[in-house]
Amino acid sequence: MTVSNGPQPDDGLSLRFWGVRGSTPVSGPEYAEFGGSTPCMEIRCGERLFLLDAGSGLGACGRHYRDGLMHALPQSIDLLFSHLHLDHTAGLPFFKPVILDAERTLNTYCGNLDGASAGEALERLFSPPLFPVSLDILPCTLAHHGFRAGETLTFADGARVDTILLNHPQGSVVYRFDHAGRRLCIISDIEHSDPWPDAALLDFVRGADLMVYDGMFTDCEYPVCRGWGHSTWQKGAELAQAAGVTAMAIIHLHPSHTDAMLHAMEAEMRVVMPSAFIARERQIVAVGAPARPTARSLPLALTA
Repeated sequence: MTVSNGPQPDDGLSLRFWGVRGSTPVSGPEYAEFGGSTPCMEIRCGERLFLLDAGSGLGACGRHYRDGLMHALPQSIDLLFSHLHLDHTAGLPFFKPVILDAERTLNTYCGNLDGASAGEALERLFSPPLFPVSLDILPCTLAHHGFRAGETLTFADGARVDTILLNHPQGSVVYRFDHAGRRLCIISDIEHSDPWPDAALLDFVRGADLMVYDGMFTDCEYPVCRGWGHSTWQKGAELAQAAGVTAMAIIHLHPSHTDAMLHAMEAEMRVVMPSAFIARERQIVAVGAPARPTARSLPLALTA
């Protein structure tokens, strides 16, 4: 698994983390390495772009492409929501190179509302008195699409993305991307079941080259947060190993977990699963590619 900050081959499957923190953004020197923005990921299947979640990290994604890279964004962009909690939606109006361009269309896909789209919920959220303006004043076209988790999304260009529903308050969707013989599964928000691993989820992620997993809590924190809809890296490792997953990346990092805490957690995790790592903002992962060694045998830490 190659992790870097440089460009990836345009025919492979790659993932870039724009936001990896859970619940609320954080900032400060103690968060400099892993980052403080809430969930947003960029998936490239060859040149085909998907965005997953619109947390505060979506703003950094937009700034990156605004600065001379607008040609790398298609005129019609597909944004997949795991669910619509604030930490996964708050960045939407700040994706400026897209929402301020009258020639662009932003398609949203939501699968945890029993077939309903995200449109009504987003219109309630981004309107007075909670937000100064409503989304209908934006120059871009917003097109909202609903589906039921468990369905396969099929796009006009032939791209396909598989889905399944997760255990999370109001539900959450895991997305599976298959491209160029590689498989990527992104599990953003989940509370593990008992017994574990869940049979349906185990089958869904089986054989993935990379599984991204919600590791918000430590084993010590989880008992008092039971029912909040999140998991631990230990449960992620159990699922990954049972399903024959090659590598695991932990996201939805707790806002109080500093760089020092996450380094210690990562070292402990890699004893159990050497190919596992904690995601850093702006990391690019070439899914399924051979790993390049680093001085510390850890994924590269990328800075803004």
